[in-house]
Amino acid sequence: MKFVTVAALAAFAVAAAAPAVAQQAPAAQAPAAGALSVEKTPISEIIKNEQAKAALEKALPEITQFYDQIGAMTLAQVAPMSQGALDDAKLKALQAEFDKIK
Repeated sequence: MKFVTVAALAAFAVAAAAPAVAQQAPAAQAPAAGALSVEKTPISEIIKNEQAKAALEKALPEITQFYDQIGAMTLAQVAPMSQGALDDAKLKALQAEFDKIK
């Protein structure tokens, strides 16, 4: 019976600590509010910003035909499926363009 009690307390302690650990994540990892990220922002959100959409379509004109299929994905997630059209250099260049947008 003691084992069940100890196990239950341990499980509760882990569950209670999880939110505290999550809150301790450094703020530097998260993009600023409203900031666009090739790693974290879904494409459907990126194209809501006219400047970001223009930068994306300039770098990758053929992407427009796939918005409905890849809207929930990030650019970093799409890159491996792009057959080289969206490589690391383009991702970095797009992020630099997104960083200029206020």
